[in-house]
Amino acid sequence: MTRSRNKTIRSRRLATAVVAGAAALTGVAGTSPAQAGPAVPAPVGFVTLRSWEPTSVSYMWAGASGFQWEPRTSAGSGTWVDYPGFVPPAHAGPDDLATGTDVVGTWDGGAKVTQRHRSTGVTATVTIPAGQTYKATSGWSVLTQDASGTPHVLRAAADGSTTDLPVTGLPAGARPTGYVPGGSVRRAAIVYTLDGTTSVGLVDLGDGTFRTYVTGVAADPPVRFNDRWLVADWRYIRVDAAPGTQPTGMTPWGAELVAVVGDQLLTGNPTFVQGGTRPALTARSLTTGETRTVLANSSGGMGPTPDGGALATAGTSSLDWNVHRITPTADGGTATEKVAQIPADRIRAEGLAMAGGELFLDGRQGNGHLISSFALDAAGVPVGPQTRRSPALADPTCLPGDAACPQLEALGDGHVVHLFTDSSGREYVIETGLDTASLQNVQTGDHGGRIAGATGRYVLYNGGTPGVQKIVDFPRGATSGRVALSRSRTTAALWGTVLWTPGSTKGSITGHDLRTGRTTTTVTTGAHCTPTDIQAVNSRLYWSCGASGPAGVYDRAAKRNIPVPAGPSPARLGDGFLVRENRTTHELVLTDVHTGTATTRVVAVLPATDQNTGAGNGRWAVDRFGGQIAYLGATYGQVWLVPSGVPTSPLAQMDVQVYSPSVITRSAPWSPVWQLNKPSTWTLTLATPSGTVRRTLTGAATGAAVRPAWDGTTDSGAAAPTGTYTWKLTARPRDGQGRTLTLTGTITLG
Repeated sequence: MTRSRNKTIRSRRLATAVVAGAAALTGVAGTSPAQAGPAVPAPVGFVTLRSWEPTSVSYMWAGASGFQWEPRTSAGSGTWVDYPGFVPPAHAGPDDLATGTDVVGTWDGGAKVTQRHRSTGVTATVTIPAGQTYKATSGWSVLTQDASGTPHVLRAAADGSTTDLPVTGLPAGARPTGYVPGGSVRRAAIVYTLDGTTSVGLVDLGDGTFRTYVTGVAADPPVRFNDRWLVADWRYIRVDAAPGTQPTGMTPWGAELVAVVGDQLLTGNPTFVQGGTRPALTARSLTTGETRTVLANSSGGMGPTPDGGALATAGTSSLDWNVHRITPTADGGTATEKVAQIPADRIRAEGLAMAGGELFLDGRQGNGHLISSFALDAAGVPVGPQTRRSPALADPTCLPGDAACPQLEALGDGHVVHLFTDSSGREYVIETGLDTASLQNVQTGDHGGRIAGATGRYVLYNGGTPGVQKIVDFPRGATSGRVALSRSRTTAALWGTVLWTPGSTKGSITGHDLRTGRTTTTVTTGAHCTPTDIQAVNSRLYWSCGASGPAGVYDRAAKRNIPVPAGPSPARLGDGFLVRENRTTHELVLTDVHTGTATTRVVAVLPATDQNTGAGNGRWAVDRFGGQIAYLGATYGQVWLVPSGVPTSPLAQMDVQVYSPSVITRSAPWSPVWQLNKPSTWTLTLATPSGTVRRTLTGAATGAAVRPAWDGTTDSGAAAPTGTYTWKLTARPRDGQGRTLTLTGTITLG
């Protein structure tokens, strides 16, 4: 089977839609997107967002030496796959039907079928006589039907002519309704009706004789066969059975007939799957009735191949979805091998966010959305595959005029948040991201709101109702969040447990501790205006008095203000730098403030044609818990990564949630959370009051949060006695910049 410029000859059963897997592609930048001028640094890598939904593919041709496939949604030339180690036959041609298992046949839509033996290059041409209509092809044989309803088998002769072999053996008055190639090039199936009854038989392509095997089947019955067995409409019979032998019936079990391989009937794509399980390709022995699984986690494109085998898609996950070849074994069984990986469809990144060396992308999947992540190293280079980070999500809230939706915000502890409005108009802050199942929400009590900032456990929400501002809290271990603070709306920023708002005098900014409600500190920027934008990262506060007003970054550690460029487009504060997009030139402009003076440079040039016209966290994002910048490229679903080149701040604790458990078990471990300001690797020890270490745990931060789990056992596996324990957390910065952080405290067990 192959495709020509006019028409492709395909097996009716093989050219089925499949549900294939989704593979995520990441890469170090070899060819970076177009940049403006030599001063713009090259990206260090890119990721491509792929669908978690399987890619639907069709097999365009299958033979003994390989096969050709294409995504079902595409109409391209397809992808050819060669089987390694295949040895072409010494001789191939229409005089040897067995070599037809590797023939690519192309019908021009008229009176000509060209044939090419793929592995030897031998060619032949079949000319369809006047008065005959093309029906199907199988190897070197072409099946046609004349005006009287008689089938014919055509083949090319050595002198270039076409031999015409009328099929004999069909009952008088039979009307063929279907021609089905299958797992043989020596035979083909013909479905016919006679006196209102539908029957199925096989024609011997060598001598043109036909034999009926199964009668009384459905009008369009599923038919599968090889050189041993014919299965039609869930009834089976040996090809060499004595005349008059009745087929054996099977109870249909809600699956498709895929192929007959050896003595095994393969079935797949079940219509119903038990909860918690996945579809599988199964085999039923036509000699013993025994059933077994051929390929677990298999669904989608399945069908016979003309050499008596089959192709099927299967894999452990959407990132490892492959075409498998199933071949017969000498004992009538089957053998399988992985022969091609199917990449997942590229999908649009609807929203992006970054925090703690993790890039989060939201993409539409089927009728909803899923959030995926990519791990980045300290330089921003992708170091892992696409990972699913949420359950299926309903469409996020998109306000009129929103160009970036969802409003995705990463908290730095492995979570991300966005807004959702249900069918009754109730608005929620949705938190997810730690795994594929957990999701928490808090009803805002308002509508049309915006997420103005978030870090760790806290989310800053500005309501659509004028003056409404709330702090939403998602504490450790809770099954849902809560509104921790409702206040009159002002410009505000969150960092750790501190809420920053304009002070009582112009140019001042005041910090409020969300745990105690107390004012922690007030800084004076020196500006003679009230800030209209405030952002906080580590010891720095970004403030702006509007597009035409002054703007600066106040360094609380050095107690100095650093003037920075202002502008009409939104800016995002990072660790020691500020990023703003120039919507005229499409440049991302970075202002470095870590030395105490502002130095501005272009770090990327965004595509002139937007995929997503939103600014920060729309088509670009900044990792406030690191030094990376991400932006959407011109290629659909592709996101490029650029390091800021600015040294990061020393490792520091932003928040801590430590508690004393009464009971610790493997199913209910002690699970404290230390929210740090950047990724780390860590060691946690638990010691007795005398200093004897009972347990040592190690790990790497989730984002920038340390999340150990102690099951109450010692290093030897014994249960730890109740009492007071001293914990000591030693965290080392993953980027190697700055000192090791050491924190200590106590817990009481029991």
